Order: sequence, then C-alpha cells, then structure tokens
Amino acid sequence: MTLQQLEYIIAIADHGQFVEAADACGVTQSTLSLMVKKLEAELDVTIFDRNSHPVVPTEIGRKIVDKARVILFNSRQLTEMTRSEKDLLSGQLRMAMISTVAPVLLPGMFRYFHGNCPDIRLEEAEMLTSTIKEKLKRAEIDMGIMASPVDDPALMEIPLYNESFLAYVSPSCKAYSKEAIESSELFDLPLWIMRGTVHLADRNKIIEGEDFQYEKFYEGGRAGTMIQIVNESGGMTVVPDSHVGLIMYSLHRHLRPIVNPVPKRVISLAVRKDFIHEKLLNAVIDAVRSIIPVENQENMIRHGKISI
Repeated sequence: MTLQQLEYIIAIADHGQFVEAADACGVTQSTLSLMVKKLEAELDVTIFDRNSHPVVPTEIGRKIVDKARVILFNSRQLTEMTRSEKDLLSGQLRMAMISTVAPVLLPGMFRYFHGNCPDIRLEEAEMLTSTIKEKLKRAEIDMGIMASPVDDPALMEIPLYNESFLAYVSPSCKAYSKEAIESSELFDLPLWIMRGTVHLADRNKIIEGEDFQYEKFYEGGRAGTMIQIVNESGGMTVVPDSHVGLIMYSLHRHLRPIVNPVPKRVISLAVRKDFIHEKLLNAVIDAVRSIIPVENQENMIRHGKISI
C-alpha cells in the first residue's frame, strides 16, 4: 500500500469517474486503474462499485476512503514539520465557514493572504456547522470557522471574536416604533427565521423561558437574504452586528437593538487536534483580527499555540 494509491482512491471518490480522477492525479487511466486494483487485491475488498454511474465507493470502500484522507492529512503534517521557516506559509489552505460569517470574513481574508501570504492558495466553501465538523474529522478541509461551542472532542476550538445581534424591522411591523426590542418579545412578533426552510417562527414551538440562540433559528442562509424577505414581506429578522457594514446605509433606520439580555455569540476557528501548522493557524487569526473591529475581539485569543 502506498500514499499514491490512497491519493488515487480519494480522487475517484471525489470525481466519480476514473478518467477525471486520472487527469486530476496526472496519470493515465490504465495506470490509475491498475494501482487501485492492486490495492483492492492487497486488502481483499472491492473499494468501488464500477457498475454505478458515477462510480461510488462500496460500504467498506467509503470507510477506506475516509481513513485514506486522514492518513494523507497526517502525511502532510509530517512534511510540514520538516519544511523550512521560509516555506511554511505556502501551499493550499482548505477552509469552510458558516454562511452568516462568510460575507463578513471572506473578502478580507483573500485581501490579507494576497498581501501578506501570497504563496498560500486559499480555497473556501460555505457549509452548515455539522458539515464543517464532519469534513474536519475526515480531513477533507484544514480549518473551519463557526459559532461556539464547537463541542467536539476530536477538534480544537480557538475563539476569534464575539458579536451581538440586532433586529431588522419592517415599517409595517408594530415593533418598528420601538427604540429597542426585548428578547422576550422576539417570538411574539412576526419573526422570519431560516432553519431548513425560510419561515415565520412558531411561538408554540419555543420552550418557555428559552434564551435566544442564533444558531437554533438560523442555519444555512445569509443575513442579506433575510433582510430582503423582510423588505418584501414585512415582519422582522435578526442579523449579527458584524453585518451592519454590509447593509446599505439608507436601511440602517430599520435596525433596532435587542435588550434584556443582548443576544451574543462567539465565532471560533476549529481544527483537528492533530493539526500542527502553527504558523498558518496564526496567519488566519491575524487575518481575522485585521477584519473584525477591536471591540469585538475583547478577551479573544491573539495567537494559537500548538504543542507537538
């Protein structure tokens, strides 16, 4: 068994075709097929269902591919340990963010890396929190940015910044005349949420005395989309204060503070616990610090320290 063979089966799983996988790996299809067959013979299993279109792993094959990703991740980690200081900030950085964070961080992240770490090739995707955690554990991505708590023993969590929430209210909503909105009132008003689908919150499904937690009511959507829905359909929604700069100034009159208590969340960076690239980790932290206002970084980490 070789690392190259593991790269081949991952490529096939990702592309669903032997031809495209061979092109991605820079080898001929016959070479790739032969090496995969040798691996299957060595393990005495069938890794791929070749009768399926696209080609998919068998049940045992899926487990082998998942384990292969982790093995290659750890192999790259070993390489990182032996690279010179000069070369540490180069190569691919696969990152995922939740949708309510990406519009705030992503433009500045590309700007920061282009100016300060030009040899880093940043690849970013937006995902649900659950997907980010699973892809981190399978070593399909290097880092994830999501709301705390990450709450997974396989992952290391580094707090980056905190943010509070504001209500965005339509003039047709009775809350528009208020200077501030009580947290306890939120679900007595027509509140647009995005959880699975976009819909108005059902007060009957809220547990009595339950505090507002953004991630329980919003997942998989952008604040800008919710604002457009309020503009068109009335009611209100809730947006992180980090998005205020993304909202047209003429619409700021629709924003109201939420009080008693002020709902807040912490945004964190998550990596696998066997991640060792401390210099790259700190470059990401510095990038975020350059984007987020200082007042939102109080009591947050300045640099991450990894023990090897």
